[in-house]
Amino acid sequence: MGIESIIVFLIVGAIAGWLAGLIVSGFGFGLIGNMVVGIVGAFIAGYLFPALGISLGTGVVAAIIHATIGAVILLVLIKIVKRA
Repeated sequence: MGIESIIVFLIVGAIAGWLAGLIVSGFGFGLIGNMVVGIVGAFIAGYLFPALGISLGTGVVAAIIHATIGAVILLVLIKIVKRA
């Protein structure tokens, strides 16, 4: 993995985490936190989507959508656990 790939990976994670924070109100983790939430969300969606037979295509926009959906799932799970 080259430096360009790592930079794109971090940018996609940051955007996805930020979008997920907007969708799931009450969550904002700053730049680094959003990156972590977006990257973890991408891993969650990367595991969940193929198991369900869902494919969003390729490219940066599809990666952002993919990671955002996973990050929203992560934040909703965190919100449920915090309430319990």
